[in-house]
Amino acid sequence: MPRHLLLRLEAPLIAFGGETIDNLGVIRDFPALSMITGLFANALGWRREECELHDRLQSRLVVGARLNTPIQRLTDFQTAQLGKEDKGWTTWGVPEERRGGAGTYNGPHLRYRDYHASLNVLVALRLKPSEEVPTLDDLALALDHPARPLFIGRKPCLPSKRISAGWQEADNVLHALQLAHPPQTDCKQSLRMQWPDGEGNLAGDRLIDLCDERNWTSGVHGGWRPVREGSFTPQGVQT
Repeated sequence: MPRHLLLRLEAPLIAFGGETIDNLGVIRDFPALSMITGLFANALGWRREECELHDRLQSRLVVGARLNTPIQRLTDFQTAQLGKEDKGWTTWGVPEERRGGAGTYNGPHLRYRDYHASLNVLVALRLKPSEEVPTLDDLALALDHPARPLFIGRKPCLPSKRISAGWQEADNVLHALQLAHPPQTDCKQSLRMQWPDGEGNLAGDRLIDLCDERNWTSGVHGGWRPVREGSFTPQGVQT
């Protein structure tokens, strides 16, 4: 029976980033495949320009997630007054500057960023092929001894607990999410889950196409992959 690595994504603020529209940074309910890839890459100490390593790890990941707490969203309004010589840092490596004439510097630099508040998410994953480096054991070790500080989605989102949450043997990702220990708050609540198509079926689930894979060379997301979403109610504590 395949072995799955469990992650606990829990923090006061979490950002499962979605499509950015102008200056609005939106979020999704579940972590993107690219975010999980970036989390491990950061723990392993990989540099952003090591695109082949990122792409290969992303292609090997088989990931599902379970929401242990209800969704609570908040929007952070960010503003900064940028002068003519001021530049803003960006993830794509090109400093951001103001465009236009001198009058444009009279207005502040505005952004809106959505966050999840007090969210607890369980992630179950494995690698295909399993014997290739890095292995699941390598990833688990890196989470406990990261090369750099870890964050969940955005740099302000620091984990409040140990991310590595143990192991679960299961036939597939859905089965691992169902078997893994339920939240301590209310084991009878219905828990929402998302998992790859072909990794189990649940009564009443729905099949959707998701764009959450990053091209680490170009820095943009593209393509679609089928995933399933559904809910189940734990019957008791299982480990």
